Amino acid sequence: MAKYEKRHTQGTEKTKEEAEKLAKANQRPGQTKEQTKLIAQGIQKGIEQYKKQHKAKSRELDKKLKATAKANRDTPESTPQEAEIEPGRETKRDWLPWSLLILSWVGFVLFQTISQ
Repeated sequence: MAKYEKRHTQGTEKTKEEAEKLAKANQRPGQTKEQTKLIAQGIQKGIEQYKKQHKAKSRELDKKLKATAKANRDTPESTPQEAEIEPGRETKRDWLPWSLLILSWVGFVLFQTISQ
């Protein structure tokens, strides 16, 4: 419990320092120290509230991601994965790019001979 309190007070002190810096940076001429202190407290509360909301959103996102990952892991894949092809073994798809390349070069050569 002491560790939590120590971290919590450190975070609060850091937030308090940030709030004081912001309040002093935006201080108006003729503004009293008490007014600046009240503004710093308001800024500090706003920062702490923002951090709480951010943590809550982060936790919700983590829960959703974990639930999605668990659902994906539990259910079998609907599409079977392709088996790895052994090196040196050709498939029907290997000839398609080569035949298209040869056909395009033949067409290019024919076009050049006809246009001359």
